[in-house]
Amino acid sequence: MDILLVEDDPVIAAAVREGLEGEGYAVTLASDGLAAVELGATGRFAAIVLDVMLPSLNGFAVCGRLRALGVDTPVLMLTARDGELDEAHGLDIGADDYLTKPFSLLVLTAHLRALIRRSAREAAGSGALDVLRAGDLWLDPQARTCGRGGERIEVTGQEFAVLECLMGEPGRVLSKETILGEAWDIAYRGSASIVEVYISLLRRKIDQPYGTRSIVTVRGRGYRLDATHA
Repeated sequence: MDILLVEDDPVIAAAVREGLEGEGYAVTLASDGLAAVELGATGRFAAIVLDVMLPSLNGFAVCGRLRALGVDTPVLMLTARDGELDEAHGLDIGADDYLTKPFSLLVLTAHLRALIRRSAREAAGSGALDVLRAGDLWLDPQARTCGRGGERIEVTGQEFAVLECLMGEPGRVLSKETILGEAWDIAYRGSASIVEVYISLLRRKIDQPYGTRSIVTVRGRGYRLDATHA
């Protein structure tokens, strides 16, 4: 997925770009507002990460112009400002989400992934949550059920959340921190090693009884759902 990152601070831009590329995204960088409008108007990006304080045009103006051009790409705004009025203004002119600096890469990627998923559902039509499939493995986000073929597999709520995270982007390597950010409540302050526990529990339920190996460990990086072996 190609992300447009609009940030004029070279240090922040380099750090965010490296982090997003490490999560499997392709990143195009723009360092001023006019370039952001020109690139964003192509409509080729899965999402736009947009700083507010920019040369030539600020982020609010960039977002407003893109929406006026009919560009519906999800926009996640970043700002050093902290205030409800700034957040409300960003959302009013068409931004989809808002993060205040400083932020962690974990939080940024979790927000970004949620935006992209929501946009994909809306583009599909009704906005309903589609059943996710990988081979004969399926997961129904609406009914909160999963299984293989015609057989339902009983999982706990937390196991379901981890599996939904993996099945949302089959083939992509997700770090433990990314899975933790998506599948656990924001109030959780424990170790990311809890993810390993739930991956093991899931394998015992969705893989081992069926002689499959759908959840693959990528050493040093995390886990991915291998649809070819699902």
